[in-house]
Amino acid sequence: MYIFDLDGTIVDTNGVWHEVDLEFLSRRGLPHTAEYQRVVERSIAPIAAQFTKEYYRLPDAPEDIMAEWDALAERHYRELAPLKPGAGEFLRQCRAEGMPMAVFTACRPAMCRLALERFGLRDFFDAVVCAEEIGLEKRNPECFVELGRRLGAPLGECTLFDDSPDNCATAAKAGMNTVGVYDAYYAARQDELKAVCRRYVRSLEELVGCPL
Repeated sequence: MYIFDLDGTIVDTNGVWHEVDLEFLSRRGLPHTAEYQRVVERSIAPIAAQFTKEYYRLPDAPEDIMAEWDALAERHYRELAPLKPGAGEFLRQCRAEGMPMAVFTACRPAMCRLALERFGLRDFFDAVVCAEEIGLEKRNPECFVELGRRLGAPLGECTLFDDSPDNCATAAKAGMNTVGVYDAYYAARQDELKAVCRRYVRSLEELVGCPL
């Protein structure tokens, strides 16, 4: 089974969440620190929202913080963010070949649905699994164990396509094959990504018409 990350792999949306963070904090006159960024960029939304509340000592409930994030991000997923180069073509190729496919994402479930429906991709996938619904971050190996259980697929028979060096490293430790997909958000960490992946591509365009 092929398992695809969403943000930064299928849809060009990694930068959206950085802009959301900046806007959320600027509304409150709060600084955007490197420490804050390191935590929230690797976390599922409930953990990130709780951290945001505690880090900045906000009166907002975590649920209200997530709702504001969603409101800021929604238009990008509904109208603006493009597919990554080659994503549509490669997914159609995999579908034509009868390859079972799933999405495994740390994206907010509602935003994920908006993107897949917008590009007409939902029916390409046998399952869409959100790390938020599992309740674990993708850098936690147990998250991939639970993913395999939900999909009914041995992890050793699955290939993950992901742009995050952390996610690919965790998936590889869990026994999955990994294909690293370049995204500008992780441009400074491409050597890490290459080191933990069986294959690395600058774009999914490289896989169109080419066997893995």
